[in-house]
Amino acid sequence: MAENITQFEKGQSGNPNGRPKGSRNRTSLAMEAILEGEGEALTRKAIEMALDGDGPALRLCMDRLMPARRDRPVTFELPAIKSTADIPKATSALLHAVSSGDLTPSEAADVGKAIDAHVKAIEAHEFAERLAALEQTSGGKR
Repeated sequence: MAENITQFEKGQSGNPNGRPKGSRNRTSLAMEAILEGEGEALTRKAIEMALDGDGPALRLCMDRLMPARRDRPVTFELPAIKSTADIPKATSALLHAVSSGDLTPSEAADVGKAIDAHVKAIEAHEFAERLAALEQTSGGKR
């Protein structure tokens, strides 16, 4: 049987350190060199083409002027959550906003994640306070 002989050991990268941080792709560098100093002229031409009714040029210009938002700010009445006892009021308000159409279910899920993070912070704070009180009453002894 012939043994596979390779330049590198199996499981060992030919470049264990990987690509240097900040290094640029040769194609990108070449394109930048070709277009150097032409940015303003190309931008002006794209705008002229868009104004003349060229659909792809118009789309390009509009995408640069007003990129599509990934999400939108949501406004609805959410009661303050100062303790875990306030959670049912907050989740009720969230459900009401969805059922009335003020929020989409995915928006409500995102707000719910924020509420959950806030509740965890409250719980951690309450736990720390209880632990400090216990340590104070026991004098720090075990």
